[in-house]
Amino acid sequence: MPDNTTKGTFQTDIPADAVEEALRSVERIAGEKEQSPPAPPGEGEALPRASEPGAGEGTESLAAQLALSQELARETLERLKETHDRYVRAVADLENYKKRAQKERDEVLRYGNEKLLKDLFPVLDGLDRALSVAAQDDPLVKGVELIRSNLEQVLSRYGVTSFSALGQPFDPSRHEALLQVASAEHEPGTVVVEHARGFLLNDRLARPAMVGVAKAPEPAPKAEPDGDGKREEGGEG
Repeated sequence: MPDNTTKGTFQTDIPADAVEEALRSVERIAGEKEQSPPAPPGEGEALPRASEPGAGEGTESLAAQLALSQELARETLERLKETHDRYVRAVADLENYKKRAQKERDEVLRYGNEKLLKDLFPVLDGLDRALSVAAQDDPLVKGVELIRSNLEQVLSRYGVTSFSALGQPFDPSRHEALLQVASAEHEPGTVVVEHARGFLLNDRLARPAMVGVAKAPEPAPKAEPDGDGKREEGGEG
């Protein structure tokens, strides 16, 4: 049987269903490519290596930016520290100022009338001296005592109290010695005379007590012997 097929050609029978399936696959793949978003610029591209041209310039630029950022961060930190220190000092100064102001206010309230009150002490001294020399049957004594009591009550409302030093050891922080008194009955350094009482203003000394302090008496002088050191004996007359 003669061969009618041309030499060098290949011929086969392909089912129609396979052809249609292949066409549908091609159309589906093409549609998916059209719907997929474009790749971002540079994606899939390899980063330039250090040996490639331009890679060194990029590294140096990043290093410079990093160094600048670090320097700015240090400067910002220093400014924050300085601001914090100033704030702490300001708060401390304010607290100290409040304490000083409160202390000064308390001082004014407690001792603001000290000068006026001191001017009244001699008035009390005069009343004390008048009572010390007045006769007990004098009708004016009770009136003077009443005036003295009222004046002391007024002074006490402002924090003034008096104290006596008689019979106490001399205390230079509370007493002012005006004289020394020779006394064999009292220990040396004991207050035996009081010319004026002392006064306290809110537990602070406003005026010391004016006192006289005892001292040991002077020893008696020894009798001097006569010229020959012997007492003359009287002869018979």
